[in-house]
Order: sequence, then C-alpha cells, then structure tokens
Amino acid sequence: MTMPVNSGAVTHGTVNLGAAFAEALPGISPDVYGAEDFRAISEIAYREAGIVLPAGKAMLVYSRLSPLVRNSGCVTFGAYVLRIREDAEERSKTICALTTNHTFFYREAHHFDHFRDQVRPGLLRRLDQGGKVRMWSAGCSSGEETWSLGMTLLGPDRKAGLAIAQQDVRILASDIATHALNKATAARYRSEDLKPVPDALCSEWTQRQGEETLIAPELRALARFRTLNLLGDWPMRGHFDVIFCRNVMIYFDNPTKERLVARFAAMLAPEGTLYIGHSERVTGPALDQLVPMGPTVYRRRPAA
Repeated sequence: MTMPVNSGAVTHGTVNLGAAFAEALPGISPDVYGAEDFRAISEIAYREAGIVLPAGKAMLVYSRLSPLVRNSGCVTFGAYVLRIREDAEERSKTICALTTNHTFFYREAHHFDHFRDQVRPGLLRRLDQGGKVRMWSAGCSSGEETWSLGMTLLGPDRKAGLAIAQQDVRILASDIATHALNKATAARYRSEDLKPVPDALCSEWTQRQGEETLIAPELRALARFRTLNLLGDWPMRGHFDVIFCRNVMIYFDNPTKERLVARFAAMLAPEGTLYIGHSERVTGPALDQLVPMGPTVYRRRPAA
C-alpha cells in the first residue's frame, strides 16, 4: 500500500520558497536546481516512503542527489525528476539516497536491558517447550540494532546461547536502503564500533579480526535481511513476538506514524512487545491494542 500524497505535509511552504531558494543555495543555478524541483522530489519521497522533507532540507536533497543526477546523464534536476517519475529503479535509488542510515550498537541501551530482563525469559521458556520465536528489526539500517538484539537474546553464556540458536528462532531485519542492507549482511564492522556492547556479549558473539570485528556465524544464521518499504505491502504472514522500529518514524508525519504503528500492532502476537525511538510516541488507533510498559516500550494486549 502506497501512502497518498498529503500536499500540506510535503510542500512545507515551498510555494513561498522561490524567492529565498537561490539565497539558501549559493552558487547553484536555479536552472539546474530550483524550488519546483525540490517540491517535486519532496512529493515523490513522501508518496514512496513517507519521508517528509521541509524546506530546510533543500541543500541536503541537492547534495545527496547530485551524484545520481550526474550518473543518470541528466543535466538538470528537472530532467532527473522526469526520469524518476517513469523509472522505478532510478526512483528507488533516489529514495535510498534520501534515507538517513545513522545508527550504532546498543543504541538506547535501556531497550536491550528491558528485553533481557522482561521479555527474554518468557521467550526462552517457550523455546524450551518446543515453540518458536520471531523478532523483527524494522528499519534495521546497517544491522547494528539487529546484532545487538541477537546478542542479547543469546546471552553471555556461549553454551546456553548455542542451544538457543539451534532452536526455532528467526530475526527478520528489513530496510528500504539496499546499500545499508549490504553492510548489515556482511556483518563486518570497525572494532571500535562495538564498544557500546557489553563485554560479556561481545566476547562470545563476535570475532576480532585486526581493526575489524565480524559477527559470529551462529548469530548471523538467525537473521534474514530483506528490502522492505514500510509503507508498502508486507509479505510476512506470521506474527512477531518482538518488533523494534526505532528512530524511523521521526521522518514521517503524524497520520503516517499512526497508520504504521497500527500495522505493527496487528503484526504483534498477543503480549508481544514493540520498541520505538526515544522521541517517538504511540498515538491514534493503536492505543486500543498497545499498553505502555516503560519508556517507548509497548506490549500488545492479551487475546480476549
């Protein structure tokens, strides 16, 4: 499902931007990149991926898309807009370029502490009884969140963790940006990037290779990385025990956030847990299904 264009959300005053546009972008000819080009790109980004681009992002759009404009053979952004309206592959490249993939290991550590103390014990009991565990890192970027979650599930005891990994456990990790997924799948990071990970987990589930660190193969085997637009169709049919979607919805307007959270709630198993970013809140219809369990942690109500 593609979200409809909300012109009030995407134009952000671009009707009045024309006079100030050249001043905001010194040295850039309006014949190459003008206010109308920015407006068109903003509408495409919102329609395709829910990304809201206020007027202050005009330079960001220029800097991120300029290489694509050049590589496409288009001389102007106006010509490139015509290209991406017709070319789905090029349009996908544009959306990937406009996404922000900043993340790091053990970001918002209180979520992993909550998962370890409040959620993990119940999941392990289910596995011991022959059940399955399904988790989803939605908007996984380059994989740091996915591996942090996986390490926390397996725990600091390697023997016990290997037993967990041999059971019916899967982590779906999805993102719209293919370049970020490529890094996530490679599971290789600068060793200094792993510093936020508790030593007891890092020592068991990573392998140091000089200045780089590789995620252990037993953990890599649990994850499935997939390209997915959160505003599009979701091919998954089962429910999830845990969903992480953090610092993704900050780029959406409120109606888009509410629709997305309602979809997450519907994908959670009864008493499943949703983790969202520190500046995000659950509002709208999903409040009928989700109960706050802590800062930016929500649990789906049990089945009636």
